[in-house]
Amino acid sequence: MADRSILVVDDNEINRGILGEIFKDKYNIIEAGDGTEAINIMKEKKDDLAAILLDIVMPEMDGYAVLEQMGEMDNLNEDIPVLMITADTSTEAERTSYQKGAADVIHKPFDPVIVDKRVSRTIELYDHKNSLESQVDDQTRVLKKQFLYLKKQEEKLRNSNEKVIDTIATIVEFRSMESSYHLKRIKGFVRILALTAMNNYPELGLNPHLIDVITQASAMHDIGKISVPDSILLKPGRLTDEEFEIMKSHTTRGSEVIEMLKDVQDKEYYEMCLDICRHHHERYDGRGYPDRLKGEDNSIGAQLTALADVYDALVSDRVYKSAYPMDKAYEMIKNGECGVFSEKLMACFEFARSDMEKLVTQTKAEEAAEKMQ
Repeated sequence: MADRSILVVDDNEINRGILGEIFKDKYNIIEAGDGTEAINIMKEKKDDLAAILLDIVMPEMDGYAVLEQMGEMDNLNEDIPVLMITADTSTEAERTSYQKGAADVIHKPFDPVIVDKRVSRTIELYDHKNSLESQVDDQTRVLKKQFLYLKKQEEKLRNSNEKVIDTIATIVEFRSMESSYHLKRIKGFVRILALTAMNNYPELGLNPHLIDVITQASAMHDIGKISVPDSILLKPGRLTDEEFEIMKSHTTRGSEVIEMLKDVQDKEYYEMCLDICRHHHERYDGRGYPDRLKGEDNSIGAQLTALADVYDALVSDRVYKSAYPMDKAYEMIKNGECGVFSEKLMACFEFARSDMEKLVTQTKAEEAAEKMQ
C-alpha cells in the first residue's frame, strides 16, 4: 500500500466510492462525508496527504468554506493541492474555486482517465513545487514576489485589452441597433461552450487562459460592420445578392480595422481578435466565407464564436426578423439549417444547451427591466 493518501470529501457515498476506486492502487484513500470531518482529518494527517478532492455542494460546511478554513490553517491549500468537484459548468463556479485557492476543478460525471491524469499531474506539480521550496526557501520567496508582480502587470494589460475591445465592439452595437446584451450573450455562449469543450475534448487544446482570450476576443467578431452602409446593415427585408456580398465583406474589412490596433493590443489578443473577426462565418464543410476554410483548418476560437453568433441571431430580435423560440433555434442548428458545425461542437452545444438558455432568459429579463426604468 502506498505511503501517501488522497482525501475524498463528498456527502455522496457513491461519488466517494467512484473516486476512491480510481486511485486505490496508488494511494491510501481517506473518506470524509462532510466539511467538518474533512478539516479534522487534515489537522491529523496533513503531512501524509498528496491531494484533496473536495465537493463544492455539501450540507453545513460547503467546499468553499472548507477552502477558506484551509487558508487559515497556515495556508494549507498552498502545500496540498485541492481539486474541487462539481456538476456546475458555469464560469462562476470555476472562478470562485480558483479565487479561493483550488488547484483545479473536476466536473461530474467523472471520466476516470481524465480525473486520473488531472489529479496525478496536479500532485506532480505540487510535489515539485514543495521540493523546490524546501531546498531553496529564500530564493522561492523572491520568485513568488516576482511572480505576483508579473501577475499584476498581466492583469493590468488584460484589463486594458478588454477595455479596448469592449469599447470598439460597443460602438458597432449602437450603429447596428443591437442592444448591449448581444455582446454579453455572445461572450457568455462562447465561454459556456468552450468550458464544455475543454472538459470533454482535451485534444482541442483549450485551457482556462485560452478560453479567457477567446471569450474576450469574440466581442470583436462583427467590428467590420462599421464599414457596411446603413441601407444594408439596417435593411428590414431580404438582402439582394449584391447587398449580401457587401455584408459579407464585414469579415475582411473588420480584419483591416483590427490590424490598425496592432500596436495598442497585446499580441495574443490581437491575433485572436483578427482570426475570429475574419473567420467567424466559416463553416465546417468549407461552405463559409471569406476563405472557405474546411474542418479543423478553422481555429477553435472562430468555430466557437461562429456557433455562438448563429444561436444569438436566432434567439434575438433583428431588424429583418423576430426572435425564434429557443427550442426552435436549437433544432435549426442541430438540423444543419444554419450551416455545418463539427460533431464535437454539436455535442458541446447539446450538453451546454440548458446553460445557454438560462443566459438568454436572464439577459432578456434584464433588458426588459432596463427598458421599463
